[in-house]
Amino acid sequence: MHILVVEDSPAIARFLQRGLSEEGHRVVVATDLESARDHLATREPQVIIVDRMLPDGDGLDLVRELRRRGRSVPAICLTARERVDERVEGLRSGADDYLVKPFSFEELLARIEAVARRAGRGEMLRVGPIEIDIARHRVSRSGRVVELTAREFDLLVALARHPGRVLSRTRLLDQVWQMQVDPGTNRVDVYVGYLRKKLGSDVIRTVRGVGYVMDPEQFSDRTSG
Repeated sequence: MHILVVEDSPAIARFLQRGLSEEGHRVVVATDLESARDHLATREPQVIIVDRMLPDGDGLDLVRELRRRGRSVPAICLTARERVDERVEGLRSGADDYLVKPFSFEELLARIEAVARRAGRGEMLRVGPIEIDIARHRVSRSGRVVELTAREFDLLVALARHPGRVLSRTRLLDQVWQMQVDPGTNRVDVYVGYLRKKLGSDVIRTVRGVGYVMDPEQFSDRTSG
C-alpha cells in the first residue's frame, strides 16, 4: 500500500517509515504541507497519515483541500491535540480517523487497514479472466486464487486500471515505485516477468519501444466482463 506520511518530527517520521515499510507498505514522508501538496499533485496514495501541527499550517487544511477537490483518499489525523472538540473538528472536516499521540503502532496499523477497507469496499477490477479484489488484496485467474507480493499486486492493479492502454515503463515506475527517473533500471521488466510466471504468459503484452498493456482480447481463456 502506498502511504503518505505528513509529519515534521524526524523521530516520529523515521519510526513510521521504518515500521510501515517493514509491514510491506511503500512510505513517502513529507515534512510540511508544501511538500505534501507537491507529492499529491502527481500521485494518489492509498492512505494519508497527517499531523495537525506542521511548520506551515494545520494538516487538517490539507484534508479539507482534498475533499473540496473531490479526492477521497483516506486520511488519518495523527496529533497531540486530544480534546473532544478537536477530534470532532477533524472528523467533520473529512478525516477518516483520528489518533492521538502517543499512540500504539499496532493500533495505527489496524486503523490503516480499516480505512483502506472502507475506501476499497466493493472495488473489483476484471480484465479477461483476471479478477482483482482491491479491498481483500486478492487476485484470481478463472477462479483460481494466485498469491502475489505487494509490489506485484500494485503493478497488476496499475495495468488493470487501464485495460487496452499501453503504459510506459516510466509511468509504471512512477505509479508503482514512485521513481520518476531511473533510465538504467529494469525492475518493471523483472516484475512483469514475475506476474507472467504466476498468472500466465498472456497476462501482459509487451509493446516494443513503448511499454506494457493488459488487453481483454489477448487472453487464451478470455471470459466475458
